[in-house]
Amino acid sequence: MSTQLPRLLAGLVDDAAVFPPGSAPLPEAVPAHRRHRLSWYAELVGPLLVPASAVATRALHPLVDPADDLVVGLIGDTGLDGLPAALAAVPPGVTIRQVEVAVAVRGEDPQPGLTTLLALARSLGQPTVYAEIPLAVGLMGALDVLVGARAAGLPVAAKFRTGGPAAELFPTPAELAAVIHACQQRKLPFKLTAGLHHAVRHLDPATGFTHHGFANVLAAALVAAEGAGVEQITELLTTTDPRPLLAPIAQRLAAARPLWVGYGSCSILEPLTDLIQLGLVNGGTDT
Repeated sequence: MSTQLPRLLAGLVDDAAVFPPGSAPLPEAVPAHRRHRLSWYAELVGPLLVPASAVATRALHPLVDPADDLVVGLIGDTGLDGLPAALAAVPPGVTIRQVEVAVAVRGEDPQPGLTTLLALARSLGQPTVYAEIPLAVGLMGALDVLVGARAAGLPVAAKFRTGGPAAELFPTPAELAAVIHACQQRKLPFKLTAGLHHAVRHLDPATGFTHHGFANVLAAALVAAEGAGVEQITELLTTTDPRPLLAPIAQRLAAARPLWVGYGSCSILEPLTDLIQLGLVNGGTDT
C-alpha cells in the first residue's frame, strides 16, 4: 500500500542528517536520503541539506552519479565568502534548490552580510536564497530589505534559528510569535532551523532546554496567515497540549502550506512518527 501525505505537509522537513545532533557521515546520509525519496512518505521530505564545505572540497562528488537527480540545499558553513567556490564545484547530477547562510551573528548588524548575500542572489538566478537573520538588533530592518529584494524579483526569503547548544539560541514563544507575525505582515516566507525535534513543545531531557514543537509552529503560521495577532500566535507556540494545535491544522490538510516553508531536521523518521501519532498522517508501507 502507498499512502499519500496531505498537501499541507508536503516538503515540510528538509533532510539535515549530516548536521548536529545527528551528524551522519555524508557517505551514509546520501543513500539514506535516496531511500527517503523512494518511500511512501517521500512527499514529506525536502532536499538533502549539504554543507558548502563538503561541496567545495569535492566530498560529495564520489557519492553522486551524473545520471542522478539529487536535489540539495547548500548550507553556508563556510560563511558568505565561501559560497561562490562551493557553487562552482557542484557535481553533475546535483541540483541546488536553495542556498542558506547566516548573514550575521547575534548582536551584529545584519545589513552588511545581507547586502553581500543579495549580490550573490542576483548572480545565481534560480535557487532560492535564505538569509539566516538573528532574532536580535536589526531584525525588522533586515526583513524590510528582503521584502524589497523580492519585489525586485530576487528569489530570497528569511530563515531563523529556533534552538542550538545554548539557551539564548531558543527564542521565547513571544519572540518567535513576533517574527512570524512580522513575516506575515510583509508576506515574507520563512524557514526555521534547529531545535524542532518533535511536534509539540516539550522539555528535552538531553539538552535541558524547552524546545519548540513543529506542530506548534505550523498551527501558529496557519492562523498568522489568516490575520491572527501576536497574542494568539504566542498562545499556540506556548501550549504543550496538542489539542489546540490539531484544529487549525486538520482543517487545512488539503491546502498548500502558507508562509512557513519548512525546517531542517537531522531525523526524518522522528517528525514522521509524531505526525502519525497525532493522526495527521496515516502510516504506510512501501511496495
